[in-house]
Amino acid sequence: MRPHDHRSPLGAVATVLHPSERSRVDAAGDGVYHALHRQTFDEVVADLRAHRVGAVIVSVARCGPDECSHLAQLVREFPRVPAIALLSRIEPATPQAVLTLGQCGVRDLVDVREGLGWGDLRTVLANSRSDDIARLALGMLSLDLVGVSDDCWRFFEAIFRPPTGCATVRSLCRELQVLPSTLVSRFFRARLPAPRLYLAYARLMQAARAFENPGLSIANVANGLDYSSPQSFGRHVRTLLGLSALEFRRRYDGEGMLQRFREELVLPFADTLRRFYPLSKGTRWSGILRGEP
Repeated sequence: MRPHDHRSPLGAVATVLHPSERSRVDAAGDGVYHALHRQTFDEVVADLRAHRVGAVIVSVARCGPDECSHLAQLVREFPRVPAIALLSRIEPATPQAVLTLGQCGVRDLVDVREGLGWGDLRTVLANSRSDDIARLALGMLSLDLVGVSDDCWRFFEAIFRPPTGCATVRSLCRELQVLPSTLVSRFFRARLPAPRLYLAYARLMQAARAFENPGLSIANVANGLDYSSPQSFGRHVRTLLGLSALEFRRRYDGEGMLQRFREELVLPFADTLRRFYPLSKGTRWSGILRGEP
């Protein structure tokens, strides 16, 4: 299998910046992110709960004693969301502000006083996205399914595509440009689990990762993953895993659900998946239907 690049643009980031920094942060984000500039950390928390942003940029110049408690709460409630401090100038209060950031739990600081620093900001954001469970899943599957066709790999990329993948088999099929009946039939004839199970487990993996942020409620996560309601999400979890939404939250983190996905839907079927063409008929696909090795 050819190597695949699992990275894609980050999307939106929320910022709390000095006004003089905003235009330069916007310019640095071209192709990687776009910035939503906020005045307060409360506004940033609202963005995080609505799944509008994937990272937070905080200016050292905005991190005085009054903001410390708000920033610390943000980092504590959303530990899976990257928080990056931006240093654009040195002032008398800067050393204390940097100490405050560390006390609040911010671990990444990017110095943009020199031009190269803006490239560093892009790199840090691109490499520390909050949708890392999708990248981790694709990385592990690339090892589990060495030799898989590009045709089959497109299926796995589609169910994990940021920010939440596809929500239904119908939307998945639109993405892959294949009829739902055709896709379902090919999985059935190859004696593989139904496409809806792969999709459902991928969504629960994203949900489990989101629940690692204590600041997100079940309703926040359900809405962010396009379930019609928290009750719908709860029924979905109960049907698939026999657990309530609260039990699911307590039992699984993102990597735990990834392991269950691999153990139930990938590893037992690895040989078949390596020779599987779900989107087009190929020579290997015809062999699978005839039961050939």
